[in-house]
Amino acid sequence: MRKLEISMLNQQMHTDPIYAIAESEQRYTQQLTRIALDILKHRKEKPILLLSGPSGSGKTTSALRIEQLLEGWGCAAMVLSMDNYYLPESQTPQALNEHGVVDYESPYRLDIPLLNEHLERLSRCEPIQLPVFNFAKQCREPGKTIQRRPNELVILEGIHALNPKVTGNAGAFASCIYVSVRTRLQAEDGALLHPSKIRLMRRLMRDRFFRGREPVDTFRLFESVSRGEHQYIMPFKHRAAYQIDTFIDYEPSVYRSILLPDLLNIADTYPDYAQYADIAAFLQALEPVPQDLVPGISLVREFIGGSTFHY
Repeated sequence: MRKLEISMLNQQMHTDPIYAIAESEQRYTQQLTRIALDILKHRKEKPILLLSGPSGSGKTTSALRIEQLLEGWGCAAMVLSMDNYYLPESQTPQALNEHGVVDYESPYRLDIPLLNEHLERLSRCEPIQLPVFNFAKQCREPGKTIQRRPNELVILEGIHALNPKVTGNAGAFASCIYVSVRTRLQAEDGALLHPSKIRLMRRLMRDRFFRGREPVDTFRLFESVSRGEHQYIMPFKHRAAYQIDTFIDYEPSVYRSILLPDLLNIADTYPDYAQYADIAAFLQALEPVPQDLVPGISLVREFIGGSTFHY
């Protein structure tokens, strides 16, 4: 377990923020590079890459960055999202919980037979027609037809990518990656901030900027999301041959100016605030970092906007 002292982070950002940001980004990039190089060696027997991680782990950026690295080395690659294999709620009775309510984190929301068929066909370089799931209308729409070329790599990213009930048939021709926050922030008194709280910060930022949600709404959703992670995602991370710590050292310092006022505004009115008070406490101890210092390629941009990637 990696720990990062807030006092050290503040000192680095105060002394030379540009250098500190570059160092933070390089640590993440080095992890991606090592894994991408190894994947490249085994692309003939393992042409599919299954990339999973809990909510707010940076799956999409990690997949896109690996694709970018591979293509930079002359290896064709494409990223597919598991989200497009969702089924309408009316077609997923297995996804109901004990109260008869749809469990939105359940793997049974997915069209598992179609997904496995497509993975097998892609491994054999056969054409498939990608589905496109319209979440607003809760319906599937036809997508484009694609065909993997020989030696091309396909990266499938999604929360259930390592669940054997979903992708168990792909083990013979797929490599597995698990991405999440592993680093813990450490306060002056030795208190540690759990990595899940960093992922929650990311969700708070993304929900604020892209979904118009207030922190209270994000907190309520995060409770069910966390239950789903412990039930459907984390038990299968052992399947991963590769793991990535997606924590970017300076990212909480970027979130501070936006998140801290929002959290303090609900401190006296939100009944469950005590569960999340540690986020505000850690943010208060951090020196703020302006958003305009964040590189366009950074994983942080997935949650604050302004990325060079299209999500």
